[in-house]
Amino acid sequence: MQIRQPIHSEHARTLDTEGLRRHFLVEDLFQPDTATLTYSQIDRIIVGGIMPVGETVSFAPELGRHTGTDFFLQRRELGLINIGGAARVTVDEQVFEVGPREALYVGQGARSLAFESVDAEKPAKLYFNCAPAHTAYPHRKVTLAEASPETLGSAETSNRRTIYKFLVPDVLPTCQLLMGMTQLENGSLWNTMPCHTHDRRMEVYFYFDMNDNGVVFHMMGEPTQTRHLVVRNEQAVINPSWSIHTGVGSQAYTFIWGMVGENQVFKDMDHIPMSALR
Repeated sequence: MQIRQPIHSEHARTLDTEGLRRHFLVEDLFQPDTATLTYSQIDRIIVGGIMPVGETVSFAPELGRHTGTDFFLQRRELGLINIGGAARVTVDEQVFEVGPREALYVGQGARSLAFESVDAEKPAKLYFNCAPAHTAYPHRKVTLAEASPETLGSAETSNRRTIYKFLVPDVLPTCQLLMGMTQLENGSLWNTMPCHTHDRRMEVYFYFDMNDNGVVFHMMGEPTQTRHLVVRNEQAVINPSWSIHTGVGSQAYTFIWGMVGENQVFKDMDHIPMSALR
């Protein structure tokens, strides 16, 4: 498990490209027959990827060492979205078939988690976010049809997109974790503009559905001190509360957003006027 410390906004202003990438970019999320985990001390979120190919991947008991608990999810909840082939996930004694573009919520207290690909030729890729939790809610799979889709934007502003809200209060109860997926239409490149910040939440963006030559210029930083990261396929960016989070790509793409913090009000955001950006 990688550990990322919080970065003050004034410190972030001084970072060069390599410094920004080291603190905020998460690369190499999917590795065969293993789970990768990055622990950010910003709101204690854990970001990771699981890609079972020929073996079953399980969370080792010693993961509890990193969280100071007897087992990994003793005081945590977890949400995952499958961007690969069909998966079979066993949570304690419950078995969930999680297909492509489907999500699974695992509530606090689950002791045993095992992840398999239904077809090794088409391995599952399970992107997950994990956050501290104070009570146990039921485990549940959420399909694309159940994910409260909302289409926004227009071709004229290059941001026609559909937002799928998988883990939100209107769909199912969670302690604090929110997750969803935004898919841009062909010809649209901007994911969120005008942009915003979340004083009360942090957010992680995970970009995928890009070819080898595709990139997203992910914009971050304070509104008057913007910076950017060049992000490639299947990489994630950790965005602190003080940072904007938006991006423009060299092609259409899809991204998964995950938020943790004070509340679960999806529209609780502080919009930044275009005239204020620097």
